[in-house]
Amino acid sequence: MTNSPSVDQHRAEAPATLTLAVLTVSDTRAEADDRSGALIVELAEAAGHRVAARAIVPDEPEPLREFLGTHAGRCPGAPAVDAVLVTGGTGVSPRDRTYEAVSALLTKTIPGFGELFRMLSYQEIGPACILSRAVGGLLDSTVVLVMPGSRAAVELAMTRIVLPELPHLVREARKK
Repeated sequence: MTNSPSVDQHRAEAPATLTLAVLTVSDTRAEADDRSGALIVELAEAAGHRVAARAIVPDEPEPLREFLGTHAGRCPGAPAVDAVLVTGGTGVSPRDRTYEAVSALLTKTIPGFGELFRMLSYQEIGPACILSRAVGGLLDSTVVLVMPGSRAAVELAMTRIVLPELPHLVREARKK
């Protein structure tokens, strides 16, 4: 795939190292068995990024909103991050409420993130991809990307979408 000269220029001007927060939304995981959150950290750090915060919260709107508010620069004294990467709670079961909690906070949506994730996921798992409510957007100028909770879904999103495009996305989100 060939990029336009402006895309290449934007990518060249994007920050090489980002500061990230990683959040796992789960009623059953602890850090010792959070394989998806651990994979996000591993892949992000291998790509040269810094993970400034990592947490696991239950699939409840309030702790999720609190984490996003703190790490998206809305909490005085807390270090702001370039992006918050979230895993879990994107399905359609009654307990899956991540999509609703995050979507309500976004100041700008990035529909292409979820659309591209589902397209790539379809190539791997077929029509079951429609059960994913992966979502992306901005909370003010902080990028928020929400991936499903499975390790395979995280690997797909991180390697095919997030890591290749996140620095460019952060650059565009921070333009004045």
